[in-house]
Amino acid sequence: MKIWNLLLSFFYPRLCVGCGDALQQNEELLCLKCQLHLPETNYHLEPDNPLKLIFAGRVKVEQVASLLFYKKGDTVQHIMQNFKYQGKKEIGAFLGEYYGHKLMMNEGFRSVDYIIPIPLHPKKQRKRGYNQSEWIAMGLSKAMGKPYLTDVLVRTHFTETQTKKGRFSRWENVKEVFQVINEDKITHKHLLICDDVLTTGATTEAAIQHLLEVPGVMVSVVTLATAYGG
Repeated sequence: MKIWNLLLSFFYPRLCVGCGDALQQNEELLCLKCQLHLPETNYHLEPDNPLKLIFAGRVKVEQVASLLFYKKGDTVQHIMQNFKYQGKKEIGAFLGEYYGHKLMMNEGFRSVDYIIPIPLHPKKQRKRGYNQSEWIAMGLSKAMGKPYLTDVLVRTHFTETQTKKGRFSRWENVKEVFQVINEDKITHKHLLICDDVLTTGATTEAAIQHLLEVPGVMVSVVTLATAYGG
């Protein structure tokens, strides 16, 4: 079996999702070099970090954090593109679990009851084959020991891509796309919303507004990457 695995790796090498180099036998998804040089934010240790200011005066959030800084053309962008568009869904669970252990260092995140991935519209999910936020939730759940729920926040309208839109345009594009169901599950609970990248925060804000309409709900937010503060 070991020889067979070596032959497979020779003809079909496993490649790092960050730099594209061949992975060693003891490496998973990311090579050691990329892992050591990931630009981590450590925002989970800063209660009043720049990300919380995105939502200030708009919606009430308890904690906001992102694992990595994101810049155009860098390794993190390559990782996120592999994750979101190249079918490498395992990246979400891998980085989600990694980040989940770090989040548990903060009492504000330890008090979370449920993890809620930002949903995709069914049409978009069928096209992509998976919801990247749900894979992040899987990893977070494993590390934090908190269940994730996919039957509370649903996306009811299909929206065009947000990539080239400003904050107001993004908000107009998503303000009515979410709906909360099974409210009894989350009444008086602390929810952790998770997504891949935090940019203007418009999509997350729209989701938060609906969730906060449920009695007693508190909301925190985590993403794998952000362009703010790097």
